[in-house]
Amino acid sequence: MAERPVTDLPIFKPGVYDLDAEVYHADPVAGGSLSSSGARRLLATCPARFRYELDHPRASTASMDLGTAAHRLVLGVGPELVEVEAKDWRTKAAQDERDEARARGAVPLLSKDFAAVHAMADALRRHELASALLGGPGRAEQTLIWRDGPTAVWRRALVDWLARPEPTGLMYLADYKTSESAHPAAISKAIANYGYHGQGAWYGDGVIALGLAAEVAFFLVVQEKTEPYLVTPVQLNQLALDAGRHENRKALELYARCRATDTWPAYVDGIEPVGLPGWAENRFLQEVTS
Repeated sequence: MAERPVTDLPIFKPGVYDLDAEVYHADPVAGGSLSSSGARRLLATCPARFRYELDHPRASTASMDLGTAAHRLVLGVGPELVEVEAKDWRTKAAQDERDEARARGAVPLLSKDFAAVHAMADALRRHELASALLGGPGRAEQTLIWRDGPTAVWRRALVDWLARPEPTGLMYLADYKTSESAHPAAISKAIANYGYHGQGAWYGDGVIALGLAAEVAFFLVVQEKTEPYLVTPVQLNQLALDAGRHENRKALELYARCRATDTWPAYVDGIEPVGLPGWAENRFLQEVTS
């Protein structure tokens, strides 16, 4: 794998940068920036939780390693994959090999998972549409950095595949996801649950702001993590992207307020009145009135 070009850090200017994922996630922007995942996390929790997690990044887990490995094989860039020839992580030898791999920035995988991610990548390459979306003319894992107009907040995005736009100015922008199910109905639920519509709008904003294309069509390429590793490409419709952009705006404004005052509040300031969830209230009312 070719080494990435050296980029002077921190970054002070908008643009497209070729950065390692770990550099991206550590936030390479001078003074700090907001990512799509950060925006979604900020709205899903509270500023205090968001700030804590920025200052205390989560350690890698086996599940995260599997997703990272699949991305590495599908996109062709990323950390070294190390096969640990063991059935599980219970032995000290396996744990030591795992820890040593992580310490040098590699991704350790049990033999069964090592074989699985290679099979996943092979299955995706055989899917004509998916492989075109994630492997046509373009560049893998590119970082977009730009400044938000209304809030002046620096924004960043790590796109899986920055495609070359069509002659019409339209860019087909795809993101690769691994999932338990690639059924379209399950994907629709995942979009709502994990905020992928916000991700699509966020990435599209970056492409447009940097003048990389005149228009963006956003796709998810979803692949199941179990045999036969089925693949489903989906395109997010305009309503979903509009909803995502609305959520993104709320996150940007909240982040800007917190940054301006260096105040990161918890869920509530005082005592919050709390009752039963709606379904439980309805069940109670039905029982007492029937």
